[in-house]
Parts: sequence; C-alpha cells; structure tokens
Amino acid sequence: MKKYKVGYTTGVFDMFHIGHLNILKRAKERCDHLIVGVSTDEVVKEYKHKTPIIPFEERIAIVSELRCVDEVVPQTSMNKMEAWEKLHFDALFHGSDWKNSDMYNRITEEFSKVGVDVVFLPHTEGISSTMLADILHEKQNEE
Repeated sequence: MKKYKVGYTTGVFDMFHIGHLNILKRAKERCDHLIVGVSTDEVVKEYKHKTPIIPFEERIAIVSELRCVDEVVPQTSMNKMEAWEKLHFDALFHGSDWKNSDMYNRITEEFSKVGVDVVFLPHTEGISSTMLADILHEKQNEE
C-alpha cells in the first residue's frame, strides 16, 4: 500500500455518520497529513441543489475534532485542481462509488499530469446522509 505525504479529501459531511468516519480513517491510513475540504452551504446548494441540514460552521467544527484529520479547509469550489494549487497534496482520496464516473475519470486524468494520485477508498454500503434525511422525513410524517 502506497503511503503519501499529504492527502486531501472532501465532503459535505451532513448528518455525520459511520460512512464519513470510515472514509476519513482510511484516507489517514494512507497519508502522513490529511487535509479535509468541507463543502460550504453555497457549494452544496450549487452542486446538489439542496441545503445541508447541518450548517457549515457546525459541519466544519465536527470534522475538525476528529483524530484522523490533521487540517480542515472550506471547500468553496468543486474544482479539485484549484484546491491542489493552494494545498499541494499528492493524493486525492474519494469513495469508490465514484470510480469510473465521467467526473472522476476527468479528475484522474488532470491530476496524473501533475503527479497526484487519485485513490478510491471502499464506500460504506447502506448509509448516506440522504438516507438518514429520508428516514427523518418519514418519521415526521408519521407523527
């Protein structure tokens, strides 16, 4: 298993769950210094067309407190190359559910030109913030 000096991963981390923790712990196992970009509310609205349940300030505070995270930065753009220009990581970590997607095929190709590896980590099946939000919505409708 290749070990990297500086790794980077991003996420919304809305309604923090075990899948989030698994990705962050697996990323940290692969690098000396893990930087996590937490998507701002504006980025989430633009990209996912929805507002996070947990406000940005709280999401970034939660991620900042994790032992496996060395540094937290706001993700103000979906452009990973912009982040690399500021942070100079040598590995970008992402969940395996995005492997071979058009978006990540382009990102992998772009990063190969600057010597950055894109590493896909196992996705935790059966849990997502969207699923949790749906369950909460169902519970509210039952009451």
